[in-house]
Amino acid sequence: MTKPYWPRMMKLKTAAEYCDLAPADFMREVAAARLPLPIKLGRDEHWDREAIDSELSRLSGAVTDWRKDQPGLAA
Repeated sequence: MTKPYWPRMMKLKTAAEYCDLAPADFMREVAAARLPLPIKLGRDEHWDREAIDSELSRLSGAVTDWRKDQPGLAA
């Protein structure tokens, strides 16, 4: 199976599709600070695919929490 091409900077509809969410659900996740804010590029708002990937990795637990190994900083 071939993966689709996802541009680095995506408008709302494309970013929502990338996350397999409806645009309204995607925006709810952005408002809840679970997904990154867009940036203005040209006349439109765009989401950075790498920023989305980073937040999704954090949410899924794929990113190691460095605090767990620090005395007094356990999350």
